[in-house]
Amino acid sequence: MRLADELAEKARDVSCGVLRVSGARVIDAGVEHLGSITAGLMVAQICMADLATVTAVPGAVRDVPLPQIVVDARHPVTACMASQYAGWQVSAGDYFAMGSGPMRAAWGKEDLFDDIGHREKPSCAVGVLESGKLPDGQVVDELARCCRVSPDRLTLLVARTASMVGGVQIVARSVETALHKLHELGFDLTRILAGFGSAPLPPAAKDDLAGIGRTNDAMLYGANCTLYVRGDDDSIRSVAQTLPSCASKDYGQPFAEIFKRYDHNFYKIDPMLFSPARVALQNIETGKTHAVGRINHDVLAESFFT
Repeated sequence: MRLADELAEKARDVSCGVLRVSGARVIDAGVEHLGSITAGLMVAQICMADLATVTAVPGAVRDVPLPQIVVDARHPVTACMASQYAGWQVSAGDYFAMGSGPMRAAWGKEDLFDDIGHREKPSCAVGVLESGKLPDGQVVDELARCCRVSPDRLTLLVARTASMVGGVQIVARSVETALHKLHELGFDLTRILAGFGSAPLPPAAKDDLAGIGRTNDAMLYGANCTLYVRGDDDSIRSVAQTLPSCASKDYGQPFAEIFKRYDHNFYKIDPMLFSPARVALQNIETGKTHAVGRINHDVLAESFFT
């Protein structure tokens, strides 16, 4: 909430807007306002409950300058799985958004929390909504009820996928996608002590559908992730082979084409696709590194520049 207060205070400087909806504070970071990379970095850090540092550094894809969004997660399971993962499909009336951020731990209804813990009863709640519309009073009342806080103790940050903030906060999920894949593979997440990742920030997309394609490609074909783990190397080596996106049968095309092939239904796509392009698992107890996957510059260039 302190970071949300800071973002609200400097909203004009970072091209965001602040409004009240049914008593809740709503920060428009990319719906009716332009937003910015600076705002996107703040939203991404809020989305990780301030348990990670998110920065932008220079980078390039095929010699075209593009920022790299870098994540240093010091409490990766809490930051990524209990907060950042977009596991809440927010729906009220005709409104729909993918919900992430620390408000998920206040709601706590996802089965994921049975595995990782971290449910909480906070005095305030902050959430991030990926949507092309600002929430109305019905949405605010529903989220406040689910989080068990009064609306005046709720802050919602909203950005559409194709906005600058939307792009940054999605591309800041290099560590989160690796952890989610490991959870799906049955790996004990308590063995993961820290995470560091990066991914290229795509060029602005013409609409949200194109934005979904480019941001997914940034992860599937352009993300690097290093996880610091402990325990036996045999189990690490075994899980590593299926960890990167190239282990999926759907790997190899721009995500927009894959998405279209499956009638724009995420749930028809091979779930093993959703992971970083390249991952290194460093065993801090044995000193061994298990590196898998590869960056695919051909698909990145096709997605970003055509």
